[in-house]
Amino acid sequence: MGNTVRQVVKVMEEIAPPYLAEEWDNVGLLVGGMQDSVQKVMVCLDVTEAIVHEAIQKGSDMIISHHPVIFERLKSLRSDTGRERLLHLLVRNNIAVYCAHTNLDKAAGGVDDVLAARLGLQDVEPLSFDQRDKLYKVVVFIPKRHEDAVMEAMARAGAGWIGNYSHCTFQINGTGTFMPLEGTNPYIGQQGRLERVDEVRLETVVLSSQLEDVIDAMLKVHPYEEVAYDIYPLANRVKKHGLGRIGRLPHRMSFDEFIEKVCKDLGVSSLQVAGWIDGEVQVVATCAGSGASLINKAHSSGAQVFLTGELKYHDAQAAAELGMAAIAAGHYATEVFIVEELVCRLQKAFDALQYEIEVFAAETMADIYTTVGK
Repeated sequence: MGNTVRQVVKVMEEIAPPYLAEEWDNVGLLVGGMQDSVQKVMVCLDVTEAIVHEAIQKGSDMIISHHPVIFERLKSLRSDTGRERLLHLLVRNNIAVYCAHTNLDKAAGGVDDVLAARLGLQDVEPLSFDQRDKLYKVVVFIPKRHEDAVMEAMARAGAGWIGNYSHCTFQINGTGTFMPLEGTNPYIGQQGRLERVDEVRLETVVLSSQLEDVIDAMLKVHPYEEVAYDIYPLANRVKKHGLGRIGRLPHRMSFDEFIEKVCKDLGVSSLQVAGWIDGEVQVVATCAGSGASLINKAHSSGAQVFLTGELKYHDAQAAAELGMAAIAAGHYATEVFIVEELVCRLQKAFDALQYEIEVFAAETMADIYTTVGK
């Protein structure tokens, strides 16, 4: 049996959970059906007519794009006008389209993380944390000698992650009591007799988005017929997802040197710069694409420079008036590196799942802007 769009979507939703998307955004499967078959997936930033023709030429069944192919409300579905013509072309050629936009911006390892890594930033954190991903503590009681199997199953499902540490748990020994009643099939003990069992109390943390998977994994390997476990909501701030990033350069450098570095790292020949840093630069905030909404947050977080894709005139002026340099490096230039990253992550995931799906980057991607003049 071949692979389906649904299987690709499941992997993408693990990489960029849809709930992270802004309310105004339009993400997910926008063209095609979940049961459509897939053998080739093409990854791109934008779904343009050139991209669709490339997909047709290369036999791609599915496109994964960063920017939504359907964003504003459609008032017609004609075959002879811009965006609508594109949709007709996709449907006629049975090409599914999945889009991950602001959810991929915010996700760990997503667009903003890739940009920060490209610039060599260290000690990177989200600039603005997404508070919709809540943290829970799961406590489960396990008979001795089964705690490792339960812990491993929960960890594989996503529990126990604190920063860059996995399998984080706390365990303590104790005694559990229970009396199996009529109709039970106890793993330990006999009906009608009070049992005392050496047990381990294991507690760990899990994100709300992974809670159901963790509980299912735990129940699947736990030896008891009826498992005793507790779930507690926590008030801890989750530092995993959010818009923008802030970090430090490996060493201080002049602003001129930093500008030269940005051009080299992003492969651009020019930048728009508002404000200037006379001294040395080390703390840098970034936001791929359009990041004007994070200017004040970047300043209050101690950034000396705020680098984004594009800024309106008065937004750049506001940043400069705060004493912070603002750099607009280009929307395309700050986002394009996610494409190869996504190709690698998807191919690795599909290979591990033994899916017969080939993933590749679109070759016809191009910045809509061209720099002209001297």
